Amino acid sequence: MDSTLTRIAAPLSLKQSIRFSNYRNFHSLPSRELSVQRLFSSNPNLETSSSNRRAPGNDTVFDESTFEAERLRLDAKARESMAETSKLEMQLDPKAWKWVIRKRIWDFMEARNIAQNPRPVHHRIPNFIGASAAAQNMAGLEVFHDAGCVKVNPDSPQKQVRFLTLSGGKELLTPQPRLRTGFFSVLESDMLAPNTILEACTSVGVAKYGRPIGLDEKIKVDLIVIGSVAVDPKTGARLGKGEGFAELEYGMLRYMGAIDDSTPVVTSVHDCQLTDDIPVEKLLIHDVPVDIICTPTQVIFTNTTIPKPQGLWSSERIYWDKLSPEKLGQIRILRELKRRIELETGQKLPTGPSEKLPPTAQRRKK
Repeated sequence: MDSTLTRIAAPLSLKQSIRFSNYRNFHSLPSRELSVQRLFSSNPNLETSSSNRRAPGNDTVFDESTFEAERLRLDAKARESMAETSKLEMQLDPKAWKWVIRKRIWDFMEARNIAQNPRPVHHRIPNFIGASAAAQNMAGLEVFHDAGCVKVNPDSPQKQVRFLTLSGGKELLTPQPRLRTGFFSVLESDMLAPNTILEACTSVGVAKYGRPIGLDEKIKVDLIVIGSVAVDPKTGARLGKGEGFAELEYGMLRYMGAIDDSTPVVTSVHDCQLTDDIPVEKLLIHDVPVDIICTPTQVIFTNTTIPKPQGLWSSERIYWDKLSPEKLGQIRILRELKRRIELETGQKLPTGPSEKLPPTAQRRKK
């Protein structure tokens, strides 16, 4: 389970390697669904401008300001709600280890001013100083260079990865935020004017320029990039922000046949997000491990032996009993998938216990 660690001081070289050392001392410091109809106007007299642009494959006009206002409105209560959830879990179980690790990382990044906007980074995939450098290190990987289609999470620290994907002439597959309005969107550089590529790397840009796809889309993903709150470079074990969307997205791509065990999984994080205290034996069977970690200073090949999730969306292996009615209520594509599998198998799938869900994270007022 030893990892191969490559330190980067200049252009990327994957031939140097040293042993991984202990990172724990680095941290010694203490639904609502988005209404798509409201975002588009069918008024033919409404001019298409930089803030009002026709939606892909549709005669309606995309209202950028309404989209952003609605997104931020949905984001307003999340930080408080997620804090309540984590506090409750830690009260019920003082050894709620995932939240302990997440809080340590978030606190450290804020205390040391490593965090970047949007802040505070608590209950987010945290943005960080050096995110662009980590993205450049990722762009130097052979698996990135050879990939034709790259799935990248929609979070802020991976914005430069999305830019490098599109500017490199690759196909970008990115999930719609929290899967609220749909599933994935596909963007290709030849769909975009050169001056719109940077905008296309944002949530608004994906909605304006992306082509939404469904579960029946025939697509092959060559590389998966996911965000992380903490990751263990010795084992490839990873923690997200606690909502499970990376696992849901991975599982649905497996269901579609777009990925398999051989599809590399890469994450980009700050060096302070590396930790050695994620207990592999406590991971759940649907948790997604990472093969490669890119930081601003190094590239780490984890050589993970943690199995990747297998066929999560088959009727035999699906963990529907872990998905609450609230989670299903938030995510239309999950409800469609559940209905489809029930029709295909003739079996009623279970539903997990009720839970209080955070809609998303709250931005700090300027």
